[in-house]
Amino acid sequence: MLIAQISDLHIRPKGQLAYGVSETNLFAEHAIHALLRLDPKPDCLLVTGDLTDCGLDEEYAIVAELLGRMPCPVYAVPGNHDRRESFRRAFAQGGYLPVSGPLNFAVWCGPIHVIGLDSLVAGSSHGALRSETIRFLEETLAGSPDAPTLIMLHHPPFDTGIAHMDAARLLEGSEQLERIVAANRQVRRILCGHVHRSVQHIFGGTLCQIAPSVGHQVALDLRPEGPSCFVLETPEFLLHRFAQGDVVTHTANVNRAPGPFPFILPADYPGQSRERSAFALSSDA
Repeated sequence: MLIAQISDLHIRPKGQLAYGVSETNLFAEHAIHALLRLDPKPDCLLVTGDLTDCGLDEEYAIVAELLGRMPCPVYAVPGNHDRRESFRRAFAQGGYLPVSGPLNFAVWCGPIHVIGLDSLVAGSSHGALRSETIRFLEETLAGSPDAPTLIMLHHPPFDTGIAHMDAARLLEGSEQLERIVAANRQVRRILCGHVHRSVQHIFGGTLCQIAPSVGHQVALDLRPEGPSCFVLETPEFLLHRFAQGDVVTHTANVNRAPGPFPFILPADYPGQSRERSAFALSSDA
C-alpha cells in the first residue's frame, strides 16, 4: 500500500506568481508529473492544505484540474489560505466532504483508515480544532479501534523552532488531540503541512510528520527573531508505504535528477582490482 502526500500548493490565477516570486502553478504541475512517474503508482493521494493562495474560485478550478489527472483517489483538507465554502464546492464531486459544517471526513484507502480534520480559522493564519471536530475524531476512532489510521490536518500541533510558523500553528485543540491520539494506539501517523519543511516529532506516542511544500519552502531559521520568509529550495513530497502493519515514510524530490546509475564498475575503472580486493576482504570478515 502506497500513500502519497503533497502539501501547500498555493495555486494562483493563471499568469500570477505567489508573492511575486514563486511559480507555484508550474511547481504544482511538476509535482503531478512526479507522482505520475512513480512505479508503483500511489494507491491514494493526500493533500494537507493550502491548495490555493487566496481561496479564489479560479484557483480552485486549476487545482481541481491538476488533481483530476491522478488515477487514484485524492483526499484533501483545507489550510489557512483556503476558503471553506469554495473548497467544499470545488471538491464536492469527490463525495467525501460533508455538505455543511467543518470539512472533516473519514475514508478508507485499502486497509488504512484516513481521518481528515478541518483546522481552518477563517481570516487567521493559525489553526484550531473546534469541539465539533474533536467529537468527530473521538467518535470515528472509537468506531474502528483496530484499523491502522492516519490523521491528516493542515496545522501542526507542536513547535518546530521556526518562530513565525510556531506562532501560527495549531493553537487551539492541540492538547485534546494529543490526549486522543495517546488513547488510540491504532493511529500510525499524524500528517500535516503549513510549515513548508519536512519536520518530525513524537506527539501523543506516535509520529507527527510535516510535509515539505511542492512549491517554495520556508527558510530554515531557528533564531527566535527570525523573519518570515521563504526560499526556492527543491520541492518535495512524502511517500508513506504501509506493509505488514507498519508505515515507513520516504521524502521524494519533485524534480528529476541525473540517473539512476548502476553500482557496476566498468572494466577500465581506475583502481578496480584494488577496490574489489578490499570488498572481498570486508565480506570475508
